[in-house]
Amino acid sequence: MRFDEVGVLPEPGDNVAIASRRLDPGTVIDFGDSEVTLKHTVLEGHRFVASPVTKGEPLLSWSTPFAKATRDLARGDYVCTPTSLASVANRGVAGLPKEASADNVPLDPYRLDETALRLGDQVSPVERPATFLGYPRANGPAGTRNHVVLVAASSRSSAFVTELAIRLKNELVVPVAHTEGGESNRPNNLHFLLATLSGFLLNPNVGAVLVVDTEDDVVNGQAIRDFMTEHAYPALTVPHAFFTRTSGFEKDLAKAAKTVEPWIDVVASQQRVEVPLKDLKIGLQCGGSDAFSGISANPLSGAVAREVIRHGGTAVLAETDELIGAEGYVLKNVRDLPTARRFLKTVQSFKERVGWHGHTAEGNPSGGNVYRGLYNIVLKSVGAARKLDRDVRLDHVIDYAEPLPGPGFVFMDSPGNDLESVAGQVGSGCNLIFFTTGNGSITNFPFVPTIKFVTTTARYERLHHEMDVDAGRYLTGTSMDALTAETFDLTVRVASGEPSAGERAGHSQVSIWRDWKQTGPREGISVGPLQRRLTDLPAEDRDAPLDGMPLQTTPTTSLQAVLRQDFTQLWTVSGMEPPVVDLLAADGRRVPEQVGLILPTSLCSGQIAVRLATRAEEERWAGDAVTRMVALPHTEGCGSSGGSSEETFARTLVGYLLHPNVRMALLLEHGCEKTHNDYFRSRLVEAGVDPSRFGFASIQGDGGLDAVADRVRSWFGELELSAPTPSAGGIGDLTVALEARGELTRETAEAFALAGSAIVSAGGTVFLSSRGQLLADLAFRRLAFGSESPVEPTIAHGQRNVEPGWHVMRMPGTDWMETATGFGAGGAQQVLAHVAGGTLSGQRFVPVVQLSSDPSTVHRHGDDLDAVVSGDRRDQAQIVLDTLAAVASRRLVPKAVASGNIGFQITRGLLGTSM
Repeated sequence: MRFDEVGVLPEPGDNVAIASRRLDPGTVIDFGDSEVTLKHTVLEGHRFVASPVTKGEPLLSWSTPFAKATRDLARGDYVCTPTSLASVANRGVAGLPKEASADNVPLDPYRLDETALRLGDQVSPVERPATFLGYPRANGPAGTRNHVVLVAASSRSSAFVTELAIRLKNELVVPVAHTEGGESNRPNNLHFLLATLSGFLLNPNVGAVLVVDTEDDVVNGQAIRDFMTEHAYPALTVPHAFFTRTSGFEKDLAKAAKTVEPWIDVVASQQRVEVPLKDLKIGLQCGGSDAFSGISANPLSGAVAREVIRHGGTAVLAETDELIGAEGYVLKNVRDLPTARRFLKTVQSFKERVGWHGHTAEGNPSGGNVYRGLYNIVLKSVGAARKLDRDVRLDHVIDYAEPLPGPGFVFMDSPGNDLESVAGQVGSGCNLIFFTTGNGSITNFPFVPTIKFVTTTARYERLHHEMDVDAGRYLTGTSMDALTAETFDLTVRVASGEPSAGERAGHSQVSIWRDWKQTGPREGISVGPLQRRLTDLPAEDRDAPLDGMPLQTTPTTSLQAVLRQDFTQLWTVSGMEPPVVDLLAADGRRVPEQVGLILPTSLCSGQIAVRLATRAEEERWAGDAVTRMVALPHTEGCGSSGGSSEETFARTLVGYLLHPNVRMALLLEHGCEKTHNDYFRSRLVEAGVDPSRFGFASIQGDGGLDAVADRVRSWFGELELSAPTPSAGGIGDLTVALEARGELTRETAEAFALAGSAIVSAGGTVFLSSRGQLLADLAFRRLAFGSESPVEPTIAHGQRNVEPGWHVMRMPGTDWMETATGFGAGGAQQVLAHVAGGTLSGQRFVPVVQLSSDPSTVHRHGDDLDAVVSGDRRDQAQIVLDTLAAVASRRLVPKAVASGNIGFQITRGLLGTSM
C-alpha cells in the first residue's frame, strides 16, 4: 500500500505517522523511495515511524515531542509506550512487540517568554452578521431552547426533581439531578457548585425554573440566592420559585407540581423570533477522543467556532488538564499579557489540586483514548487544543462556571471529565455545545443541545443515529472550508430548533465538578513526573481492604445475661416466634429477591443502562427468572483519577456483580472509558470469578443505542433460567446494614443493638458505618458489644466480609447515598435506618427501610416511614425485626422505592479527584 493510503502526518516535519486503518504484520508500505514490511500489528490511530529515529531522540506529532525512542527505530516500526502497549495487549490484540519502543516525555512546566508573546487581533467580523430563531430573554442573550428546569440544590433532592419531571410528563420539563452538596459539612467545591447552579438558573435556555432543597441542607436555595447577590448576578426574570421539602415525598411532589404546572403552558406558548447570531454561546468539548481528533473533528469545530465569533458570538474552550503540554499553542495569539498569565496560573492551580491527591495529568487519558492512539496527555492535549483555530485569539480566561465576560474566544477552567466540564460551560452561559469524539461519545445535556462531530467516516457510519457531523470526510478528500460551511449551516439550524441527534435519542445527564477532599499538600502524598507514591498513608486514607473478619466482641457476663434475658422475654411476652422470612431459592442460594442487573462501567453509559433496565422489566426480557431489573447509573469510571479511588470504584462494582441477590448481570460499557468491559473481565478474574457468567455489551462497539439494546435483550433471553422457588428462612439468612440519622434515644439505640444481636446470633451479618450515629452511641455499643470502647472497621468501603457477624464498614464521608452504596457493594440485602428530623432517599438496588421513634418526624414525615417504633427497647426491637422480615419476604415495599425516591452514588474516597 502507498504511504498516503495508510498513514497521516499531522504536520510535515513529524517523524511518526498515524495509521488510518489497521495494519497487520506483513503489510508492505511503499514510502516512495523504499518499501517496508511491517513486523507488528499497528491499530488504526496508532503510530508508526515515518522517518528513521535514533535512540533517545524525540518522536514528533504536530511538531511536538510526545515520547523518546528507547532504541533505534526504522521506517515502519510500531511506536508504543509501556502504557499504550499494555492497554492494547489487555484487549487481546495479537501481533504486538514484546517491548515498548518509546517512553513518555516528562511534563516539564511551561515557561512563558513574555517578550515574545504575540498580542494579536481577533478574526475580522463579517459585514452582515447572520441571525437564528431563538427565544429572547430580558436579561441576556436569547435561548436556543426553552425549558422548564427543575434544579436540585444538592444531591439530597436529585431523586425528587427526577421523579417530579417523570410525573409531569412533558418534554419541556427537564430535571437537573447531580451528586454534589449532600454531605453534612461544607464541601470544598462549594464555590464551583454555587456558581454552576446560579448559572443554570440564568442560562438563556431556561424558560422557567424551580429550585428544590430539603431542610437542613448545607447547600440550599438560600445559599444560591446569597451567592447570586454577592456576585452581582442579574435578577431572575423568568417564572421561578424556591421550594423546600417539609413533609412527605408524595405530598411535596403534589405541592411542587402545582407550582410548576402553570409555567408549562407559559413556556409552550412562547414563539421563536429572529435574533442576532451574536447570542450564540458555544461550549467546545471533546470526549472519547482518538488520534484523528486533532486532525479532523477538533479543527472543524474550531473553524465553525471561528465563524460564530466573526458573527459576534462566543466560543468557550475548557478541560484544563487536556491542554497541559499544549500551552504554547493556546498562547500563540492572545489578547494581552494578563490573560496569558491567568491561563498559565489556571493550569498550575489545576496541577496543584491534582497533586494534593497524589496524581498527575498523566492519569487523564482514558483506556479508550489510549486504545485509539492517544498514548499520553501530550498527544491528547495537542489534539484537543485544535478546537482553538489557528487564526483565533484567546480573549478571556474564566473560572469554572463563571459568567461569560464578553464575546470572542474564552477559556474556562474545568477538569477533563466531559460531563463536569459541560456543566461548567452551561453554568457560564453556553446555549449550544460542540462535542467532538473519536470513539462516538453519546453525551447530552438536559436543556442545552449538543452537536456531535465524529472523527472518522467509518465510526460515523457505525453510529450515525447518535452523531451529527462526519468530520472524517476531511480525511478522504473533502476540504475543511466545505465542511466548515456545511457545519455552520447545521449549527444555525440546530440553534433555531432542529433537533440534534442527542435530542432525538432522548437521553441526557448532569455531573458537576465533584468535590475533592484534600485542600493542600500533605505528608505522605508525593508525586513524581510519571509516578505516585501513597503507600506511606494510613490504610483509611487509601481505603485499603481489611481482613473482613467480624468484630471479636467481649461482653461482660452481666451484659450477656441481659441480652439473653431480653430475647427470651421478647419472644415469650409477645407470644410470637422469631420472624419467618419467605425467601426465594435458585442456583443454590436462598435470598430475598432475584435481581437482573445492568451495570454501566462508566458514567457515560449510565442513563442508557437505566433505559434498558426499564424496558427489560416492562418487556420481561429475563422472563420469570428475576423479580426485578435494576440499573446503577453513576459518575465514575472515566474523567477521574486512578489509584485508591479507582480501586474503591472497581471493588464497588464487582461487589454488586457478586451480590447474593443478583441472579444475572450484564456489564454495559460506553466504549471509550478507562474502566471498560475488558477491564472488568480482568477484575473478575482477580476476584476468582469466571467472567463468562456475565454478559457484556458496548454502546459504541455494538453500533449505537438500537444495536446495543438488541444485544442486551438477546443475552437475557438466551439464558432461559427457571423461576426461583419459595423457601422459608429466617433473619439469620440475611446480611443487613443498620444506620441512624438524626437524634437517637437510648431506648431506640438499644433496640437496634438488640435487633442486630438477634440477626448475628442467628447466623446472619450486620454492617455498621464507621461514621454512623449508631456506632457513636455509647448505649448501642454497650449493649451490642458489651463495651463502650471505640471499635475499628473490619471491612473497607464496599468490601465483602469473609465471615458473618458484626462488621464495621469504613466510610470516607458522610454522604448518605455513598454510604448506602458502600453497604450494598459489601453484600447488604437491606438497610434498616432510624431517621429523625427528616427522611432519606432510597437506593436503587438495596431496599432502604426507614423507621422512627421521634414524634416530630412521625408527625411531619410519617407518610415516608415504613414503620413507627415505640415502647421499650424490646418492643422497638420486635418492630424492627418484623419490618425487616416483611420487606425481605416482599410483603412490604419500602415507601422510598414505591415513590421513586431512589438514587445511587459512588464515593471517590479521600484521594479521588476529577481529571
